[in-house]
Amino acid sequence: MASLQGKNGFVDDGSAVIERVLEVKSEKLAASVKQLEDIYEIDRTVKVLLDNGFEKVALQFPDELLADSTEVATALKERTKKKIFVLADTSYGSCCVDEVAAKHVDAECIIHYGRSCLSPCSQLPVLYVFGKQPIDLAHCLESFDQFFKQDKNQPLLIMYDVVYSYCIDDFVLRLRNERNFKNIIQSFVKSEFNFSNNLKDISAPKNSGRHYILPENILIENCTIFYIGYESLTLTNIIMTYNKCKVFSYNPEIRIGRLETIQVNRALMKRYYMIQKAKDADVIGIVVGTLGIASYLIVISHLKKLIIHAGKKPYTFVMGKLNVAKMANFMEIECFVLVACPENSLIDSKEFYRPIVTPFELEIALNPSRQWTGEYITDFQLLLSYNMKDLTLRNQNTSVSTLINSAAGEYFNSRTFQGLEQIKGTEVQLAEEGRSGIAKGYTDEVDHL
Repeated sequence: MASLQGKNGFVDDGSAVIERVLEVKSEKLAASVKQLEDIYEIDRTVKVLLDNGFEKVALQFPDELLADSTEVATALKERTKKKIFVLADTSYGSCCVDEVAAKHVDAECIIHYGRSCLSPCSQLPVLYVFGKQPIDLAHCLESFDQFFKQDKNQPLLIMYDVVYSYCIDDFVLRLRNERNFKNIIQSFVKSEFNFSNNLKDISAPKNSGRHYILPENILIENCTIFYIGYESLTLTNIIMTYNKCKVFSYNPEIRIGRLETIQVNRALMKRYYMIQKAKDADVIGIVVGTLGIASYLIVISHLKKLIIHAGKKPYTFVMGKLNVAKMANFMEIECFVLVACPENSLIDSKEFYRPIVTPFELEIALNPSRQWTGEYITDFQLLLSYNMKDLTLRNQNTSVSTLINSAAGEYFNSRTFQGLEQIKGTEVQLAEEGRSGIAKGYTDEVDHL
């Protein structure tokens, strides 16, 4: 390939970047058509699409399942005669339903495959197909029995990664019938959202993808949790949220069960430190980490009022997936609050230049009526249920006050560069043909070749 170099002569032609091979972990789960129909629940999906009359359907796959996406799309298209689109990338985390990408093709429904945070969506109907990751159920039962056989009357709450939801009914049944455990509490996950004819929505708590029913006279802090799944953000959120409970886990991939010995108190104290940093910040950036979860706009509005009421300045950012380089562009921001799903909201911000807190942590920092008790909430929708009052900054005459001398404004005034100069009344001129080529070798340069 001919090399195009500018005058400096040290820039290559870019072929290395173009020809670079990226390794993506994506392996076929289905070795046959029968396995494909079973793992990806083709029959169930076809029935839902036909019963609801959807014409345009978006299929959302995580990277690790993309290898099966074409076969799944083909099977659905052949059996439904509908327009099927595959969403091969996501605006935010793959665990969240990407309504933004689906709207680009005017989809009427989304089929979400693989792991999910189960955050309720705001508009489109969503059918979850979690897949069926392999598990040795007999070995899992043995591991459970080793942990709890000394007291089979203690309340035990069964939680799990959604990719193992297909076998939980059988697991719980065998615990009760074969192992004689008397107080097993099963948790449930929803697999459909926003379907008008979905009767399953009635039994589940509003705005919750997971739910369980505690027997009378049993409190959640008296329960021990047994989690089935590998180490993940789901497990971390469970440990943080239910920090008064003992948590045991079983990892089906490596066939090992253990008592989770994560230092919960240390983790909570680290988050408490972040709360103190948020208290000291004068300029706070609200980072939108989702555009599809229901009520996210209400949460953003609430956070803005909370920040203003505390005498601080809010800014709102929509920047897709977070990284250090993006966040470093806004050095005047002293603290960020991330509005995202529960599995993406806990950010270890030690690599970032500014602390990143959750809506719950900002609530603790700025709302004097809320105190740190050790209770932790990762789902911002649950936070809304605790805050029914709007916060408005008013002066002694009950009129809305104006914040002056804000820290953000002072920082802006101290900048040597404050943006392009605005010149009003400039005479309109005809457009002229500009330079052509690429930045390292324009065609009007003598040695551009």
